[in-house]
Parts: sequence; C-alpha cells; structure tokens
Amino acid sequence: MDTEEIKNPPTLDAQVNGAEETEEKFNPNWASDAPRGGRAVLTRILKESATVPLFFAQTLVQSLRDVGYNTTTSALCEHVDNAIEAGATVVRVYFRQTGRRGAHETDIMVYDNGKGMAPNVLKVATSFGGSMSYGNRKGIGRFGMGMKTAALSISPVMELYSWQEAAAFYGMTLDTDAIGRDRSNLVPLPEPSFNSVLPEPVLDMFTRPVGFPKDATEQQLLAPNTANVYEELGTHGTIVFMPDCDRLTYASDRKLVDHCVKEMARVYRRQIAKGLRIYVNNRLTQAVDPTYSMANARHASIEGLNVKTSRLVVPKTIQVPLHDRTTETAPVHVKVYALPIEDWSNLTRKELSSGLHLFDGQVVSILRNDREVSIGYLPGLIERHSETHWLRVEIDVSGELDEAFGISSNKQGVRLKGYVNELIESAIGSDLTAVREEIRRVQAMRATKRTGSQPSASEARATEADSFQPEQLDTPLSPEQKQQMEANLRGLAVMLKREGETDEDAYQRVLSSRFLITYRDDQYWPFYHVEHKFGRVILTINTAHPFFESLYKPLQELEIKEAVESENPGDHVVPSSKGPVVAMELLLLSMARAQSVLSRENPDASKIFEAFRRTWSENYRIQLTT
Repeated sequence: MDTEEIKNPPTLDAQVNGAEETEEKFNPNWASDAPRGGRAVLTRILKESATVPLFFAQTLVQSLRDVGYNTTTSALCEHVDNAIEAGATVVRVYFRQTGRRGAHETDIMVYDNGKGMAPNVLKVATSFGGSMSYGNRKGIGRFGMGMKTAALSISPVMELYSWQEAAAFYGMTLDTDAIGRDRSNLVPLPEPSFNSVLPEPVLDMFTRPVGFPKDATEQQLLAPNTANVYEELGTHGTIVFMPDCDRLTYASDRKLVDHCVKEMARVYRRQIAKGLRIYVNNRLTQAVDPTYSMANARHASIEGLNVKTSRLVVPKTIQVPLHDRTTETAPVHVKVYALPIEDWSNLTRKELSSGLHLFDGQVVSILRNDREVSIGYLPGLIERHSETHWLRVEIDVSGELDEAFGISSNKQGVRLKGYVNELIESAIGSDLTAVREEIRRVQAMRATKRTGSQPSASEARATEADSFQPEQLDTPLSPEQKQQMEANLRGLAVMLKREGETDEDAYQRVLSSRFLITYRDDQYWPFYHVEHKFGRVILTINTAHPFFESLYKPLQELEIKEAVESENPGDHVVPSSKGPVVAMELLLLSMARAQSVLSRENPDASKIFEAFRRTWSENYRIQLTT
C-alpha cells in the first residue's frame, strides 16, 4: 500500500461514495418491464465475475420478437416454408377470434401433413439456430431461426406439436414470459412432452367453423368431430399453435384472412400448381399469378376474357457472380411477359382493378427456389408508369445467389447489388423498350379511338363555324356532281368507319361534318397530315410522333380525369367541348383548312406546305426528344 494512503486514509464520505460508484457499475439501467430473470443473471455475472454466456436467453428471446416481419402473413409463411420442406401436401392456416368486439383474443394455428419430427429432432428444431439443413441453399430455409422468430413475432407463446405415428404427439413450448423469469445463466430446453391427445383449443380449430367466413357452409373442416380428427391427422404432421396473439397486422379476422389468402396464393403459386393445397380458415386457396402466364391460376377463371394468359416475349438466362469478389457464377432465369392489352382494355376499370388486380404494382416477381421473395418494381429498370401495368418480369434465382440479390433470412424482399442490376438491364433492357413501345402504341390508338356515330366536339365546332369563314372551301355542285359526291363520300365513310359503326352510320356522320379527324401510328410520318377530299378536310394525327405522347395524350388524360372527378360519368367519359383537347384539335383543323384554301388558289403552294410540315415536324421531334 502507498505510504500516502496510510498517512491520509479515505474519509467516511469517500468510502460511501466509492461504494455507491461500485454499486452503480453493477446496477443495469433496464426498463421496468424488462425480463427480471435476465436482469438477475446480468447482475450476478457483473458482481461475481461469473462466466458470461454468448447469448442471454432471457433477453434474446424478447428481442427476437422484434425481428421485423412486415406483416402477419409474412411471418406465417415461415411455417408454410417448413411444411413444404417436410414434404407436406396439405397446409391449413387458422385465425380464430373470441371475446367481445374491441377486446378480441386471436389464436393462430398452422398445420401441415408433412413427415413430422422425431422427439430429438423436435427439440433441436425448437432451439434458436437449431436446424437439420443449416446453410443448405437448395431448399427454402437456411438458418434454423424462421419458425421460432416468426411465431414469437406475433405471439408471446409458441406451442409446437409433431408426430410420426398415429396419436403420438410430442410437444414443445416456448414461452417468452417464462424464459424471461428464469434466473439461470444457461436456460436449457426441456424434453418434449408426450401426449396421446391434443389440447382442446387445437381440436376446436379442426372441428368447429371459425368466425370468418361467416357462412359456415363455405368452410371445409378437417373433421366433423374429435374422433375423426385423429384419423384425418394420420401418422405424421406438425402443428404450430400461437395463442393470444398480441402483434398482428390487422385487428379483424376478416382482414387477416383476406391478406393471408392474397399473399400465400401468390407466394406459393408454383407449389399450388404442383398439387399443394393451402386452406385458410377452411377455404382452399387458388394460385394467383402476377405474370398471368399460368393457365390454371385464378385470373383464368374470370368471365369475359377472350385471352386468358400473357404472352412470353423473351426468356433469358444470365450468369451472375455469386458475389462481387468471385468469378464463380450461377444462372438467373429472366422472363419478360406482355399482357393482352388489346383484349383486356375492353374490360371496365373495375374488372381490371378488382378482378385482375392489374394496377397493384406487381410488375417484377423474384423467386428463390420457386418461392417468391419479392414483388413490385425494379428501381433503375422498371419504374411505376402507365405502360408498366401491362408488362411483367419474372426472375428465378437459386439460394447460391442470396448475397448477390440481398435476400434476407426472413425472405422479405431483395436488395440487388449494383452489378446484378447492370447485368439484368443489359440482358433485357432492349426487350423491355420494345414491349413498352408496343404498349404505348396500343394505348395511343385506344386513347384516340372514336366511338359512336356523332362528330367529335372539335369536328362539330369547326363545321358549325365554317359558314362564317371569309373564304369557302368548295363551290356549289350540280345535281350530277352531287350524285357523284355521294358515292365518293360513301367510299370515304367506309375508310373512316369507327368501332361499332355500320356503313350507313359512318356515311351519315361523314355527310354531316366537313371536318374529319383520324389517327395513324407511323414513326416516319409528320405529327399531322392534311387531305382535302370530296369537300371534307381530313386531319390525321400521328400517335407515333412524340407530339402525341408529350402534349396530346397528357391533355386528353387530364381532361378525362377532370370529367371523372366532376361528373362521375362511369366508364364512358365525354371531355368538355371547350377543353384544351378541343382547342388543340381546332388549332390543327384551322391550319388544315387554311392549307386547303391556299393550295386550291395556288397549286404550287401544296408542295411548299408539304415541305414546311415535314421540316416543322422533324424540328419539333428533335426538340421534344433531345
């Protein structure tokens, strides 16, 4: 001891302060609701310098409740993944709500008829990190964490039952509260319990209709009574029961069920197509294909579809490095589909939205080992736009490429490395451009397609105003000339006939209007064309020129949107007769009329106008696209 310390021993206050400081070091600042057992273990370790475990079971289990599943369904998919890995042909998902409104208690259960687990395997499977296929990239799971973290993310308790012979159920329970109270440095798992019967709440799920759907006749129960349950469960299977769930995406069982059906029908579409039956609240789920390429998926059963499936534009196989520091690669299979826009555009907005779910943004689907892990857009390659509703991309990857595609352990989305994006864009970029151009062409033609047998607002206004023009387009006709004119107009009417018009309807419309607008899609044409035939000024607007995409179409869409919002006219919208589209069409019609009058007075002027129109159109194109 230092002589200074002997001469000047610590005062009483210093001794007290030192004791307080020592106590403060060993007094963890935990929240009041933190696991008490975990706090006791930590304090004991700090004071006694005991061996520190790599994992504090009491706090780890609580922390894993916040592992971060996007939805209740995405967590339940972990159990379906395990069922598929176990060779199941039937999976049943149950949501049962009891209690009064506003204070519901929700129990969730997932059953599968897979091969089940022996007691020692069941015990390992219940431990965190325990897996019979750890690191194996050929299946769906890899890490031995999914079942536990998924169950505890929605419920504080997981009850697990598995069997490999009839009526021999082995059970394990993970209870976060019980683990949190345990004061042991090492929290061991107990031995699986043996049961010849299942708990009453589990049997109820199998034998009694759940609350939704409300019509019990829609529900296909596993068995009508307890006696039959054990016969139906057979000699192998697994049950994951999550009672009194306290962390759910939705409060109502209806929304939980609807979301579960919607997601699982799409995520497991290939497994369903191969024979897997997934029941959600006792109703069989039909596969949903976001690419619309599967002939047996839900969309194919919608009435009124002349074309049932999309068109495969191009399949490509890309060799992608496993990560950015290796030359070792694995194949990625990419398919680009074009939806049948010509046929499906005839459907109502409601049929496209509610029936086909065309506008849900499910454009790019990425599947890992046949199981979908991502759906949406692909930034930098496919963004949200009107034409992207009508194309689909499906990307198939193997587990070898988890790092390259940024696929997380809970299989909730992807984070593609930059070099992966570049390889995909290089492989299909030109194909996507071609599909988009085709979609835009069809959209343009449909947007400008005139229906009915009446002149458009701009045609009618130009015709009405023509008598007030200082110079008339045509001279009076003799009876013989009128007869010949009628024949010419009938021929012109057939050429300009609209969808749904008879020849006579078209003739009456052409006869009553001195101005006619038609459309053409030709990348080599100027943005408008003028003809003067049989006393009619015919204006042709080119939908392939950037003028149409940059000005005409946006104005048209804006006008239709305003009409819908103000008048709510339904599927057929009539733009305002004084709106910007009519004003623009009148601008072009007046130019066409002026050209017709001046060309009649000076035949050489038509050549000048033709050269001017083409030069102007090309200058305009360059300015819009450069």
